[in-house]
Amino acid sequence: MLSNHLQNGMETAKLMWSRLPNNEDGDGDDDVVGFLRKNDGSRVESLDYEVIENYAYREEQAIKPEGTGLAAVLINISVENFAGWKYSLTFSIIQKSYVAGFIVYVLINLALVFSSVYIITQFAPAAAGSGIPEIKGYLNGIDTHGILFFRTLIGKIFGSIGSVGGGLALGKEGPLVHIGACIASLLGQGGSRKYHLSSRWLQVFKSDRDRRDLVTCGCAAGVAAAFRAPVGGVLFALEEVTSWWRSQLMWRVFFTSAIVAVVVRTAMGWCKSGNCGHFGSGGFIIWDISGLESELSLNPVYGSSFFIVCWPSNQSSFSGQEDYSFRELFPMAVIGVIGGLLGALFNQLTLFITRWRRNYLHRKGNRVKIIEVCLISVITSVISFGLPLFRNCSPCPESDASSGIECPNAPGVYGNYVNFYCGRDKEYNDLATIFFNTQDDAIRNLFSAKTIHEFSAKSLLTFLVMFYTLAVVTFGTAVPAGQFVPGIMIGSTYGRLVGMFVVNFYQKLNIEEGTYALLGAASFLGGSMRMTVSLCVIMVEITNNLKLLPLIMLVLLISKAVGDAFNEGLYEEQAQLRGIPLLESRPKYQMRKMTAKEACGSQKVIYFPRTIKVADIVSILRSNSHNGFPVIDHSRSGETLVIGLVLRSHLLVLLQSKADFQHSPLPSDLRGRSLPIRHSLSEFVKPASSKGISIDDIHLSSDDLEMYIDLAPFVNPSPYVVPEDMSLTKVYNLFRQLGLRHVLVVPRASRVIGMITRKDLLIEDNEDSATVELQSTSVRARHRDRRVPMRNPDAQHPLLDGL
Repeated sequence: MLSNHLQNGMETAKLMWSRLPNNEDGDGDDDVVGFLRKNDGSRVESLDYEVIENYAYREEQAIKPEGTGLAAVLINISVENFAGWKYSLTFSIIQKSYVAGFIVYVLINLALVFSSVYIITQFAPAAAGSGIPEIKGYLNGIDTHGILFFRTLIGKIFGSIGSVGGGLALGKEGPLVHIGACIASLLGQGGSRKYHLSSRWLQVFKSDRDRRDLVTCGCAAGVAAAFRAPVGGVLFALEEVTSWWRSQLMWRVFFTSAIVAVVVRTAMGWCKSGNCGHFGSGGFIIWDISGLESELSLNPVYGSSFFIVCWPSNQSSFSGQEDYSFRELFPMAVIGVIGGLLGALFNQLTLFITRWRRNYLHRKGNRVKIIEVCLISVITSVISFGLPLFRNCSPCPESDASSGIECPNAPGVYGNYVNFYCGRDKEYNDLATIFFNTQDDAIRNLFSAKTIHEFSAKSLLTFLVMFYTLAVVTFGTAVPAGQFVPGIMIGSTYGRLVGMFVVNFYQKLNIEEGTYALLGAASFLGGSMRMTVSLCVIMVEITNNLKLLPLIMLVLLISKAVGDAFNEGLYEEQAQLRGIPLLESRPKYQMRKMTAKEACGSQKVIYFPRTIKVADIVSILRSNSHNGFPVIDHSRSGETLVIGLVLRSHLLVLLQSKADFQHSPLPSDLRGRSLPIRHSLSEFVKPASSKGISIDDIHLSSDDLEMYIDLAPFVNPSPYVVPEDMSLTKVYNLFRQLGLRHVLVVPRASRVIGMITRKDLLIEDNEDSATVELQSTSVRARHRDRRVPMRNPDAQHPLLDGL
C-alpha cells in the first residue's frame, strides 16, 4: 500500500514538472536573470491604476493574509534546521579531524547553495535578488513580466531556504517582502489557473488598482513576518515601496500586518513544544536589550534563525545600557557618518559589479551563473571556517553569576565565547564567535551586553573587511538575496568597534558596546537603503526599548544625509539598472520650462472613430504597440468630440469574444439601453500571472473582419485631460499622484460651463440621496434639512464663503 502511494506521488511530481516550461509562457531565456533586455523600458508595461468608468463598470456598480506568515515560518524553520544539522554534524566531526569537518562543512553549504541557484536558473528566473526593486516598480505603475508568478513564489521560498541555509552573505528579509506580494497577488486573482490551483470565491481583483492595494498589503505583511513588527511593516510600505497612498489603504495594510503577527506568534507557540526541530522557541524578535525573559532554554543549540539576540532564561533581570550622556552624542554621530559612507560605497560597488555581471558574465548562460554561485559558496565556507583557525584564543573573563553568561561555550552551543580550535578549556575564539556561526547568532553576540572586551579590534576589523567584501560580491548573483541581515552584520561590527573606543576613552562602566553595535546596524541600513521612519520604528519594535529612539533617529538622519551626497538608495540604483522607469517624488528641474504640448513632440495621435470596422482595429493594433487610443465622434453640427479613451487590452477582449460584432456601422443607443450586457468587469482584468491576450492569439475570419464594433460602451468617458500650455512639472505631479497611465493633451478650452469648489463636494447624505464619500459634520449639524447644491456657484457655506 505504501509503495503504491509513493509511486503515485512520484508520477504526479514528474507530471507537474513536465508541465513547467523553462520560462513562463514560453518566453526565451533572458539575457540576465532578474534584468530587462534594455534600459529603455521595452520589456515592461505600465499599469492602469485609473478606474475605467465604461459601460461594464457602471453596470456592475449598479448591481453590486495568513499566507505570508506561514511562508515566513516555513522558511525560517527550514533554514534553522538545515543550519542546525550542518553545524551539529560538522562539530561532531571536527572533534576527530578538522580536515574532515572542513570538507563536510563545505560540501553541505555547496549542496544547499546549488539547490538554490538551480531552482532560480531553471525554474524561476524572476525570483533572483531581493525582488524589492521590482515590487517598488510595480507599485509605481510598472508591470515587469514574471515578478508575481506562482513559479516565482515557489522559487523565492525554496531558493531562500537554500541560499540562506548555505551560509551565503545575504538575508531572507528582502525576499519575504517579494513573497508577501506574490501571495497577495495570487490570492486576489483566485490562485493560478495555469497550475489548476484557482478558486473563484477568492477573486477580488476588479482592476489594476485593486491589485496594487493588495500587493501593498502583501509587502507590509512580508516585513511584519520578517521582524514581527506590524507597525514597521505599514510604514515600510508607505515610505519605501508604494508611490500612491490612500487613507482607506492604511487600515487594510495595518490589519494585514496584525494578522501576520498573530499567525507568526501562534506558530512560535507551537514550536515551543519541540515540534520544529532545531528551530528554537525564542520568537521572531531580532534582539532584546530590555531585559525581557527569553524562552530559549528549551533548545540551547542554535535557537532560532528568526531572532538574533535573546537572552538566556536566567537573565530576565538583566538590562543593557538604558541611558546616555551628552558626551556620547559625538561618537554616535560618527557612527552615522561611517554608516553613510560605507552604505554609499556599498551601493556603488554593487552597482558596478552587477553591471559587469550583466554585460559580460551572465551573458554566457545559466551554466556560468551556477558556477559563479557555487564558487562564491566555497570561498565563503573557506573564509568562515579557516580564518578562526589562524586566530589565537583568548582567556575567558572572570565569571559573573549575575550575568548568566558562561565561558567558554562548546562549538554549536547557543551563546558567547565559543571554544573553537583552542588548546585550553578556559579559552575562547572571538573570531569564531562571529565568523563560524549563523548570521543571526553572530549578530546576537555582537549586540550582547555585559561582554566588554569579548572581541578584539583586530578580529572585528578582519570580520568587517571580509564580510563586507563577501556581501558586495554575493549581492546580484542568481539566488534570492536580501540585504537587511548583512547590513545589520556590517553595521553592528563597526558600531561595536566605536563602542570599544568610547568605553576606553570615557572609562564609564554604564556604557555598553552592544548599544553602539545596534546604532551601527541602523546607520548602515540608513546609509545604504536610505530609509528613516520605517527603519526607526522597526528598530524600536524589535528592541522593545523606547529610550533608544532619539539615538536611532540621530544616526539614521546623519547616515541618510551623508549617503545622499554620493548616490541614490540601494533599491533605486538597482531599479535603474534593471530598466524600471520609476517616477520619483520630484520632477526634474528642466520640466519647469516645458509645456505639455512640447512633451508630446511631433508624434501623431492614433485615434479611433466611435464605430469602426474590425479589420481597421486589427490593422492598427498590429502596426503599433500603443496601449491607449482616444475615441472620437461627430456632433450634429459636425464638430469633432473626444468621447473617451479605449485601452488596447479591452480591444483585444472584444476581438476575441466577437460578441459585440455588428453588421451595421451605425452606433448603438446607450440612453435607450438597447445594448445588452455581454461582458462583466472581470473579463477586462488582466491576470497578474500572464501577459494577457496578444493580437497574435486572436484568429478572425474574413467575415469577421468586415464586421463593425461600437466602442462607446467600452471607453473611459472621463479620462484626465490637460491644456496644451500646462507646465510639464504640473503634469508630472498630476500623473504621479493620481497613478495615471494616459493623459490627453487638448487645446485651451474656449469657454467655462461651471466651477466646482470645496463646498460643492460637501453634500448632505439623506434618505433620498446616494451615499457619498465626502461629508461635513458641521454642515450636517446646522443644515440637517437642507442639501447643498452640487453645481450652484451661488450656494453659500458658513465655513467656506468665497472658496
